[in-house]
Parts: sequence; C-alpha cells; structure tokens
Amino acid sequence: MQETYITFALYLVFMISIGIYFFFKSKNVTDYLLGGRGVGSWVTALSAQASDMSGWLLMGLPGAVYLAGLGEAWIAIGLGLGTLLNWLFIAPRLRVYTEKTNSMTLAAFFSLRFRDPTGYMRVFSAIITLFFFTIYAASGLNATGNLFEEMFGISYTWAIIIGAGVLLTYTFLGGYLAVCWTDLFQGFLMFIALIAVPVLAYKYAGGTPGILQAMETKNLSFSLIPKSDNILLAVMAIFSTAAWGLGYFGQPHILVRFMSIKSVKLLPKTTTIAMIWVVFSLAAAVVIGFVAMPIYQNLDKQSCEKVFIYMVRNPQFFNPWIGGIFLAAILAAIMSTIDSQLLVSSTTLTEDFYKFIHVDASPKLLMNISRVFVIIITLISCGLALMRTETIFGLVKFAWGGFGAAFGPVVLMSLYSRKTSWQSAFAGMICGTAVMLIWYALGFSKYMYEIVPGFVCGIITIAVMNKYYPQRDEKILKEFDEVANWKKSE
Repeated sequence: MQETYITFALYLVFMISIGIYFFFKSKNVTDYLLGGRGVGSWVTALSAQASDMSGWLLMGLPGAVYLAGLGEAWIAIGLGLGTLLNWLFIAPRLRVYTEKTNSMTLAAFFSLRFRDPTGYMRVFSAIITLFFFTIYAASGLNATGNLFEEMFGISYTWAIIIGAGVLLTYTFLGGYLAVCWTDLFQGFLMFIALIAVPVLAYKYAGGTPGILQAMETKNLSFSLIPKSDNILLAVMAIFSTAAWGLGYFGQPHILVRFMSIKSVKLLPKTTTIAMIWVVFSLAAAVVIGFVAMPIYQNLDKQSCEKVFIYMVRNPQFFNPWIGGIFLAAILAAIMSTIDSQLLVSSTTLTEDFYKFIHVDASPKLLMNISRVFVIIITLISCGLALMRTETIFGLVKFAWGGFGAAFGPVVLMSLYSRKTSWQSAFAGMICGTAVMLIWYALGFSKYMYEIVPGFVCGIITIAVMNKYYPQRDEKILKEFDEVANWKKSE
C-alpha cells in the first residue's frame, strides 16, 4: 500500500509543477484564458477528450453498464458519433469565427456573432455556463471524494478538500496552458489504464463464460436492444441513451479547445488523434463494466461506480506500483474535466461580467481577477459536492444535457444559418433551456433524456423566429459569408 501512496503523491506533485511552470509563461489575459491561440494538435486533441470524458468514463460508465448491461453502450456509441461530428463540422468554423470576432468565451461569441445590442445573450449565456459548470464540477469533486475515501480511508469531506486543493493550485497558477498540458499527460494515463485494466482482469472474471453467467444471474441481456414488450419503448430507450452525442455541440469546455488551436489547418490531424483516443477509451470503459460483473457481485448503485477502483487495488491484478499509477488515472480523468470547467467559468465571469463593469481594466488586472474567480467557483462546487445527494453519473447527465439543450442549437445555427438573428438565437437559447429543465423537473427523463426535447425545441424556435426576425445586417451577413468560405480564402 505504501508504494501506491508514493506513486499517487508523485503524480500530484507533477500536476502542481506544471501549474508553477506555466505561471511564468502566462504574460497576459489571452495567454491565461486561451493559451494565446497557439496550442498544437496533440495537446488540443488529448486535452479536449480528457476534459470531455472526466471521472464518469472510469467510474460512471462502467457502473452504468454493470447495472444495466449492454444497453448502456448506446451512450458510448452516441458520444463517439457526437465527437466525430463536433470535430468535423463545429471545430473549423468555430476556430475561424471566434478569431474573426475576437471572442474568448462562448457567451462573447454569441453576442459578437449576432451583434446583440442589448447584451442579454451574453449575460444569459454566462449564467447558464456558471450554473451547469458548478454542478458539473461538483460531480468531479464527488468522484474525487469517492476515490480518496476508498483509497486512503479518510473522510469524504477531507477527500473533497484535498482534491480541490490540488486542482485549485495548478489551475490558479498556470491558467489555460497548465490545464491543457496537464490534460495531455492525464489523457495518456487514462488511455493506458482503460486498456490495461479489462485486459488483465478478464481471466479473473472467468472469461466470456463467466461474464455471461453473471449477466444471466443479474437477468441482463447481452444485446444492444433493451428488453421491452413494446418496440416503441425500446426504440425510445435507444434514442434517449444515444442522444448524449447531441450534447457535444454545446459544451463550452470542449468548444474552447477548438478556439485555441494554433491553426485551422491542424484540425484534420487533431481529429484523427482525438477519434482514436475516444473509440478505444469508450469501448474499454464498457468492457470494464462487463468484466466487473462476475468479480464483484451484488453491488448497489453507489458502489458499482467504484468497480474500476476495486480492480486496480486488487493485488491479484496489479502490484502496488502499477495500482498507484492506475489510481492516479482516475484522478487524472476527474481533474482533466474540473480544471477546464473552473477555467471556463472563470473566463466567463472575467470576460462577460467583470469586463463589462470595468471596461478599462488592464490585462494584468483581468488575469488576476480570473484567478480570484477560480477560487470562488471551486468553493461553491465543494459545497455542492459535500451534500453528496446524487451519483456521479446523474450529476454529469444533468449538466451535460443542460449545456446541450441551451447552447447546442445556437452553436449550430450561428455557424451554419446565414439568416439567424440575435432575437432568434436568444429565443432558441431560452426555449431549449426551459424545456430541458421542465422536462427534468416533471420526471419525464425516465422516458426520454431531457437533452432531446430541449435541443429539438431550441432548433425549432430559432427556425420559426427566423421567419419573423431574419438577419438583415449587411456587415453580419458579409462576415458569415467570409467564414463560410474560409477554405477558399486560404
């Protein structure tokens, strides 16, 4: 066990060291919040995917598969497809458009893209970002608490405080570049752990016969088609689960990676790297859920999210040194998402609130204000995580759906609809958010994931509003045409 602690401690020191290094590299607010728009392919790809997947990939998804069987694999399928579409259709135009409008946040992009004269879009977008990211970050700290509690036997409260302290240190010091470079290393570590754990644990599960026997005992089907007497309900269940992929178009912590890449010409290579990582990682996470069934039987809803931890700590599978590295992979998955969320939330508060109040604030002051906001958001997220009222999977699902419904339709229409005006986009954002929240509050999520009605209503609202409030500003139309034809202008 001592070896595990040493390995884990060295990992934490390494993460903090990266933050210290980039503390001296960040010269202005653009460096601190967006890396000076000079990030390369490998860092962009792995930081985007590591920050995307978070602790739920190693804990939430295997736990869901453990409980419900192969039907939960539709989440992985939907996420894989959503990732591909996001890199192919959102990344290039968003990179070009945000540079043309000089936008450093999604809220700023919406406001500047549509020339919103009221400022309502920017403020509402910022509120949505802070609300859902606080919940999202709380889910990560929840996962951190479970990990430290299981590993070291310390209280959940102290586990949250320690995890938040490490995150806060390197994010506070190094900003965006520290977040991206730590995510690069964390992405590699997650990938290795995800592949190694199911491969080495497979024989202890009794191979395929052992897994099938465990599934039969749990009354689970080894089929992608959910058990149901009603084919319509089965189709709805598949669509609802796969609809996670819709959320990609509205996730600020992923979209910001597209905004910061050094050149749009690097995107084909970056997309290839990202997709290889995603396909293998998602498949491995699903397999972990199956392999855990015969090894750890009759786990409850909370405990099943710890099957990866149980496997890594099992001396039959790994020696303590390797176990320590793979346990660090769980923390890597958690940290790689929370650090991005903290920084995006801080950026939003700085660029979309504070900068509005103090228009003449110096770049150095803005960078320091961003650091203060990182502390504030961390403390709020800690408070939510300490309540421990939801599963990791449940918290992530809610926040992911919120961003997808609120921002997804607006991102798509801002990049591909020439006639969309600020009135249409704002109405779509409000409608998507409201429908998603109402659907969730009424308990309809058990029939269909709330992102679906929210996303669909957002798109329809924008399309209908475009008939009554079409874009007529010639400067905006010309700018859209220039972005739409960016390939021809290279």
